Amino acid sequence: MTLTDESRPVKNEERLTTLGASLRRALDGPYADVRAMNRESFPATDLLRNPEYDIESSRVWTLDRLRFLNDNGLGSVGVPSGANTVSDPTSAVMAFEILSHGDLSVTIKSGVQFGLFGGAVTNLGTTWHHETFLPDITSMKLLGGFAMTELGHGSDVASLETTITYLPETDEYEVHSPTPTAAKAYIGNAARDGRMAAVFGQLHVGGKSQGVHTILVPLRDEDGTVLPGITIGDQGHKGGLMGVDNGTIIFDHIRVPRRMLLDRYGGVNEAGEYASTIENPNRRFFTMLGTLVRGRVCIGAGGGIAARRALSTATRYALKRRQFPEAGRPGGVLLLDYLVHQRRLLPRVARSYALGFAQNELTQMLVHIQSGGEHTESDQRELESRAAGLKSVTTRFANEAVQEAREACGGSGYLSENHLTDLRADVDVFATFEGDNTVLMQLVTKSLLSDYKRAWGELDRGGVVRETGRVVSETMMERTAASVMLDKLAASARRKPDEASVLDSSWHALMFEERERHSLESLARRFKAASQEKGDSFESFNALGDHVQFVARAHMERVALEAFVAGIDACKDKDAKQVLETLCTLFALTSIEQDRAWYLEHNRISGSKAKAIGGQISEMCRKLRPNALAIVEGMGIPEEWLHAAILED
Repeated sequence: MTLTDESRPVKNEERLTTLGASLRRALDGPYADVRAMNRESFPATDLLRNPEYDIESSRVWTLDRLRFLNDNGLGSVGVPSGANTVSDPTSAVMAFEILSHGDLSVTIKSGVQFGLFGGAVTNLGTTWHHETFLPDITSMKLLGGFAMTELGHGSDVASLETTITYLPETDEYEVHSPTPTAAKAYIGNAARDGRMAAVFGQLHVGGKSQGVHTILVPLRDEDGTVLPGITIGDQGHKGGLMGVDNGTIIFDHIRVPRRMLLDRYGGVNEAGEYASTIENPNRRFFTMLGTLVRGRVCIGAGGGIAARRALSTATRYALKRRQFPEAGRPGGVLLLDYLVHQRRLLPRVARSYALGFAQNELTQMLVHIQSGGEHTESDQRELESRAAGLKSVTTRFANEAVQEAREACGGSGYLSENHLTDLRADVDVFATFEGDNTVLMQLVTKSLLSDYKRAWGELDRGGVVRETGRVVSETMMERTAASVMLDKLAASARRKPDEASVLDSSWHALMFEERERHSLESLARRFKAASQEKGDSFESFNALGDHVQFVARAHMERVALEAFVAGIDACKDKDAKQVLETLCTLFALTSIEQDRAWYLEHNRISGSKAKAIGGQISEMCRKLRPNALAIVEGMGIPEEWLHAAILED
């Protein structure tokens, strides 16, 4: 769903080069039409908050802006408005993406209201909850928060301290914060605007714990007055996202009706007994959390857009700004004509393309599963693992790319009028919300190792190696045609690895495969050894932390390369395809260069080949330089939306 014809306040027009338009369509991939319509229809006036606003002014502006966008077809798009409508994951992700082209406080407040609060009601509630609450949530009459994180528990959701206790004598639940560390923290919409929260806590029925469940708890009355027994704190000035009213919440024996528990997967029935369609508590817990995976997909998408915005500003500036006169260039040399400047920006632009193609594939996985397509529990787990990994690598890259773009613009990049410092501040927290990146990468590796429990107990080292090969070749490679293509490329290079050029796509595929396969196999062996050791089991596994992170990163690099290969294969425009192939080469070489020490230590490349990589990266940058404007246009960020004073004529 895009903006309706009736609600379109403007029709944005953008002049693109022919090559830029083709590259944009290729990167937009299966969502090219809907993204193009959203760019055309997005209300781009008043796009960015005045950086001089204080906290209160920022919050007022953000809420007003979100109401305006919601009234014009964005915000709640994709979220069902009642029991007779269905969730539309495609529209939800596309809406989050287009909002990320503007002020990120608006984007995140939208995510809190519709993606998290509305998503909890949608995915964890029943028909009664949908009928009762969704109409007011989608119209923004009922603003709410997503109260999962506590002061003492962030990533460790299973250990939350907040209690939800069933009281049979009154047929109610009592929600309570038993300790100071049980206070809900960093909750969006809590400090100022929220009137209700979806609260996560330990459910106790008849003296028995049933694990973490979610309940709707009113916070304020219609006039905005905080209700008795609830203490709300304002977390005030933050490092970014100044328009989002994050706060703390403490519950003092708050009683709410039994029906307020979001009990799609389990709750107390009319007989006063706990009942669930999922008998195993661990499976129930992960099923409930798994329904909320859309948030991670959206945050990764938003982080990718933030990186593109910054790189677009910096590259366009480098095409305008001149420094130091040289022979034949009395007016000065364009920044982007300096090879060192090309190497600052163009490899990051190439990675933006790679991650964009990977995001397309992830969105397709999400849409298939959440739109009711046939799938298994294994498919759901794969979606969760891919979402965790891509959110992590993309938001980490976004922080690094925005900083480099700021520096590449010199002192001008530090001026608020160019919006890079605000963007840097806002995207910072993307690395830790919806899951801390380091913890998420651990989740990715644990997923890759999930088949090894049997192998550890039954197989010798050779068997573990073979099992690793099976996991890599089947679990990671049978899903897409691109995976098969990449495997064939690697097989081709494997026949004559010493003869392969560093520019050969087959050699790139082999290097990515070898990095993933070997690191996973060696980690499996180390885990097996650690599990057999006597003594401090925590320290045994704790020592493998760096290896765990490396395996996850190697896997996600491969995922991105596979997606890039698929994107190139799908491109029908000859000129665009040629540029994409060069960008893919630049991405691959940059990734290999980053781990050059690993490849040398493990005898995967020779010293001469390692040295050649740097020279070829420079050559790829020179090759892309003439098409820099078109390549930036292809990333999909309209120049007018950047609102950067340094780009004005």
